[in-house]
Amino acid sequence: MQFGVFYELQLPKPWEENSEEQLFHEALQQVVLADRIGIDYAWAVEHHFLDEYSHSAAPEVFLAAAAARTERIRLAHGIRQVIPNYNHPARTAECIAALDLISHGRVDFGIGEGATRMELGGFGISAKEKRAISLSTAEQIANMMVMTPYPGFEGKYFSMPCRNVIPKPKQKPHPPMWMACTNRETIKVAARNGVGALCFAFVDKEDANSWAQTYYDIIKSDECIPLGHCVNANIAMVSGFSLHRDRNEAIARGEEGFEFFGYALNAQVASDTVPGRTDLWGKFEQLRSERTQAAPLAADAFGDDHQSGIGTPDDMIRHLTNYEDSGVDQIIFMQQCGKNRHEHICESLELFGESVLPQFRETERARRANKDRELAPYLEAALARKKVMPALSDDEIPVIPSSVPKALVNG
Repeated sequence: MQFGVFYELQLPKPWEENSEEQLFHEALQQVVLADRIGIDYAWAVEHHFLDEYSHSAAPEVFLAAAAARTERIRLAHGIRQVIPNYNHPARTAECIAALDLISHGRVDFGIGEGATRMELGGFGISAKEKRAISLSTAEQIANMMVMTPYPGFEGKYFSMPCRNVIPKPKQKPHPPMWMACTNRETIKVAARNGVGALCFAFVDKEDANSWAQTYYDIIKSDECIPLGHCVNANIAMVSGFSLHRDRNEAIARGEEGFEFFGYALNAQVASDTVPGRTDLWGKFEQLRSERTQAAPLAADAFGDDHQSGIGTPDDMIRHLTNYEDSGVDQIIFMQQCGKNRHEHICESLELFGESVLPQFRETERARRANKDRELAPYLEAALARKKVMPALSDDEIPVIPSSVPKALVNG
């Protein structure tokens, strides 16, 4: 099993003048630490206009800064908004490739579409068409990273003429592609398109097993027709994260932030919002106080079920083993959420690297090799089903006329 750290860059109010600056630099320090202890991935989201919930509007900048500070950890867009209203497809292809070169081939490319009225409405995107736009555009972004030149495209959702989109990524044919998933239906969509499934939903062992089974059954079937030029057959799920040798202390440090993430996520979709005047943290604290007064949380509530990722190293090992047994390939830790303190996050990471990670490293290489052998014929068959965009012959490549009148050029 592989492991990742995840960044929404949450910043509950009240804010001070340097709060955002401090948030970014502490997150980068955490990524450096994660790289040092052997965490496999650092994931950064792209959201817009979502006060308190996510201040990660430019993940390409954050990940580039992380690339300059790290050596081994993979730098992953989880996700980049690929709908043209957010980011022109050619700009996405350029940014992904440039980051891949800067990082010496450590980039993963998650695609997404956005879900909130704040974001979709802010960029004038149809909620009914966002899935179709996202998938169609992502396919063309993959083509842009592979083809020299890109032949151009005339589609329902965007068009552009023939251009050579540069730079090209270090990883060939292009970085691994993923898709944000929140339920079983989107798991199926990811599998049908041959991309990794980033599961942003907190599920128990039984659901994890069912979701993984559904995903890999489709990967192995004729339904899988790759969106890109390679198949990334992997399923990742998010988990809470707060470790301490004293379970009660782990809960005290991590429970509140983990609960805020869930509350704020739902609030972005289900609540009316006044731009620039949110009070997510204040409302969350009030509701949480009312709930705990009515039914106080038992001190061992997180440690006993081993599903939250909050507890002792032994709790974490049991928690992760459940997911490993279910066929999940990666667990992504939701450690930077709510008002979780930077020093506590770093202490949890150090303890994870010391007491938990070695338990899984011994078997990961063999598990990965066995999986690759098992899936190889299915992935080859899936790629054979893909309809590849025809390349242009040299005499078909259009000549782009000079912007200077020929009469002036000729003197």
